[in-house]
Amino acid sequence: MNTVFQKFLEDSEQRSFDSEHRKRLNYNIGRYDIQVSKGKDQYQNLELAKRRAANIKHKTLNNLDKYLAEFENNFSKRGGKVIWAPSEKEAQREILHIIKKSKAQVIVKQKTMVSEELELNELFEKNKREVFETDLGEFIVQIAGEKPYHILTPAMHKSKEDVAKLFHEKFNLPPDCSPEQITRFVRDKLRSEFIRADVGITGGNFLVADVGAVALTENEGNGLLTMAFPKIHIVIVGIEKLIPSLEDLDLFFPLLAQHGTGQHLTAYNNMVFGPKTEFEPDGPDEMFVVLLDNRRTELLGFKEQRRALSCIRCGACLNGCPIYKSIGGYSYRATYSGPIGSVISPHYLGMRDYNHLSFASTLCGKCTEVCPVKIPLHELLLYNRHEAVSKKYISYKWRIIVQGWKTLMLHRWMIDKPKSKLKNRMISRFGRKMWGTRRTLPKIAPKSFKERWKEIHP
Repeated sequence: MNTVFQKFLEDSEQRSFDSEHRKRLNYNIGRYDIQVSKGKDQYQNLELAKRRAANIKHKTLNNLDKYLAEFENNFSKRGGKVIWAPSEKEAQREILHIIKKSKAQVIVKQKTMVSEELELNELFEKNKREVFETDLGEFIVQIAGEKPYHILTPAMHKSKEDVAKLFHEKFNLPPDCSPEQITRFVRDKLRSEFIRADVGITGGNFLVADVGAVALTENEGNGLLTMAFPKIHIVIVGIEKLIPSLEDLDLFFPLLAQHGTGQHLTAYNNMVFGPKTEFEPDGPDEMFVVLLDNRRTELLGFKEQRRALSCIRCGACLNGCPIYKSIGGYSYRATYSGPIGSVISPHYLGMRDYNHLSFASTLCGKCTEVCPVKIPLHELLLYNRHEAVSKKYISYKWRIIVQGWKTLMLHRWMIDKPKSKLKNRMISRFGRKMWGTRRTLPKIAPKSFKERWKEIHP
């Protein structure tokens, strides 16, 4: 058994039976469910909106090279610079080159999962640069020395008491301080860092090809400050975030807000077309867009799984998934968790070591049901499983078990002939370890349904 899989099993068991963890997660996701239900009221026909969004993303992925070139051309016309990064290492090298060339010492970051994919905080700290997460949830997990727990809600696993204790230890705030007091403290602290910052780093919710713009949506205003104050603005974004036209945003912005937080529209929706011009008093002198591939084109080569690249990172599938709500975000040991992570992480990190994520699903279909761009996630998990089996990444022991089960299912007499006592002995001997110590092994009834039916209806 590979080490990654073993750790996944250990983490999952620990989290699943941590009642306090489950309580927090269920409470936070429960509040989300209420808001999302209200947010749907803005749509006369939500299903139609989702179909339109899915069609646009499908069209974009089929012509991704065209739209990427169009975006680069239009963005460059306004003085922006595009950097193509085929891999994680190349993206890190290019970003670090900009930092060193500008002699930047202080960096502020807006919440972006791609920066987590590149492990930028660790990279900057290793090179003796100060880096500050400016999203409140990201700031909390940063000072706690942790990673984001959720695509959209980084500190979902922490209660307000946990956060108060953390800020008491780190900043000597009162141990019983309220969320409002903590928010006010973080806002005051980060304002000075925005002013000091040499470089601002953001993600991009969408790249708009026909106008060469980066579209950013947020609720705290930290993204706007990250772009406006520093002299250099770096946008890091996956190549799949393209949409064809500016007009498409009136569809995607509300869908993202409604499925992400239940809002009709988030508080701040910004369009950035490049660095400031000579007629603009504020904004960065230089702006870079780093287009990250990092195995996305490999995923694009799969006929079915490529549809996962349509994801707009709303987090809805995580909040609907019974597995995520049980084992939490850290058990996945990957940047992207939940159903979408279980589809794309094996392709980004290696199918051999991470194929188990695609098996960690009930295939209930809830993730597909809630997806705003209609990605058939539970079906894509099956395609991943097929690939893992066909490439023999599954253990030999498990393949033998499945082959044996297949043989039994195809020959009914093999199931009927042994008596129930023998069946129970076999289950007890070979199934106890797999069934786990926390569950009682099921017992085979003395008579099968088939036998009982014959007695009742001779």
